[in-house]
Amino acid sequence: MMNLKRFVTLSILTITAFVAVSIGSAEAATFGVDKDHTSVSFKVRHFVTKVQGSFGKFDGTVEFDPADPAKVKVNGSIEVSSIDTNNDNRDKHLRGEDFFNVEKYPTIEFESSKLTDLNESRTKGKLHGKLTMHGVTKPVVLDVEYHGTAKTAYDELKAGLTATASLNRKDYGIVWNKTLDTGGLMLGEDIEILLEVELTEKE
Repeated sequence: MMNLKRFVTLSILTITAFVAVSIGSAEAATFGVDKDHTSVSFKVRHFVTKVQGSFGKFDGTVEFDPADPAKVKVNGSIEVSSIDTNNDNRDKHLRGEDFFNVEKYPTIEFESSKLTDLNESRTKGKLHGKLTMHGVTKPVVLDVEYHGTAKTAYDELKAGLTATASLNRKDYGIVWNKTLDTGGLMLGEDIEILLEVELTEKE
């Protein structure tokens, strides 16, 4: 469960980051995710605490024209099999039919539709789009914060973003759980997603 939501969240967060970076660009440009400096992570309740996980393989692009922000295009994808919760047995379970079923649904996909609620400095906003996970497509909204741009020693234009979201795994058909002797459930339904994204302008 946690893994699915994490993937979805990660995909959404990555897309949101792209959009935020685009907003700060001086002219129309396309950005890609710097995979070595980006993290896609999630948290989900396990008994009375929260377990954290991440996805190691993902990709995405953002096309943005500052003259017409409404036409920003963001696309992201996560390889669900790359899930990592620091426990091999748990990760194997998450990849199986009880959760993500990676053999049938190998990726989590995100496609943006619009960017709204930009603050006055244009550093924060809400990225709307569709998230497809476990064979189910649902509308999602990511809270995005843009951290600015910088040029590297190799004359590459970099941009940074943070994106967060909360998803209910049951909305995507990931419903596995166990009832405790006390009557509660082992796993939570809500997944907290955190994306720390670094982008590089494409040539």
